[in-house]
Amino acid sequence: MSGLTGLIAGLALAIQQAPPPSDPSTWWSPEVRRPTAEQDPLYARRLGKTEQPTPIDNGVEPLLYRLWGLHPLQSQALRKGELILEVWARPAGDVRQAVVRLTLRRDGRAFVQARAGLGCCTPEIGRRVDINAELAEPRIAALRAVSADPAWSQPRAVIVDYGGGAVSAVCVDGVSWDVTLVIPGQARHLRRACDDAEVGSIAGILSAAIGAAVGRDPRFDAVLPRGADFSRQQRAYDDLLASGGRLRSDASDRPQPPAVPPPPDDEPPADVSRPSGS
Repeated sequence: MSGLTGLIAGLALAIQQAPPPSDPSTWWSPEVRRPTAEQDPLYARRLGKTEQPTPIDNGVEPLLYRLWGLHPLQSQALRKGELILEVWARPAGDVRQAVVRLTLRRDGRAFVQARAGLGCCTPEIGRRVDINAELAEPRIAALRAVSADPAWSQPRAVIVDYGGGAVSAVCVDGVSWDVTLVIPGQARHLRRACDDAEVGSIAGILSAAIGAAVGRDPRFDAVLPRGADFSRQQRAYDDLLASGGRLRSDASDRPQPPAVPPPPDDEPPADVSRPSGS
């Protein structure tokens, strides 16, 4: 009996000494560490008072970006001299997908954020692989040249006209691509199916983007086994033009999103301060 009494007394003492329940509200206010520049090149960048958001119409909803661990392209605010190049790879007949985003900042630094994962069948992105890195100068030079690529003047959606009434077939194999270029106040989007000539029309853009991502994680590289080599597609496009063929607007083509006034040169940047060296 004495043993039972001692046990009860011990439990009572433990209850008295137990700390009070924590305040549930503190769960919502943890210390949040600021991401590095590699993880978020435009950290906490906000639109200035006179700025309008750049219209983005590339078929990717803001919540889908968050599933891939990226800030929505719709919320990115660019300043003079900056740009974002984004590429989505969607293999036909495969749930593996990849997205690469390159960001060039006004201070001359540039960054790559690349993701690969299983984009099907569960609410989350399965087996997601993340790459966040700063670009070296040769890659920065290639990124700067992308905005001048003549492909941006092509229709958004095209079909390959080989001449003589022959057109490209429906894409049942290979990889389809969506590429988006954003500069202050304006965005351009192109969609290319897996026909070699079609993809070859944007080969330079794809090489710049994919080349900045491959070689950093073998799991990412496994999704795109040819890496940044689009020479076959480039030859197909060159041969198409040489033979008198062309790319013409597909029935699904639509106008590019409208431009908005870019921020004035004297617009103070609405940046949140970042620790030095980031």
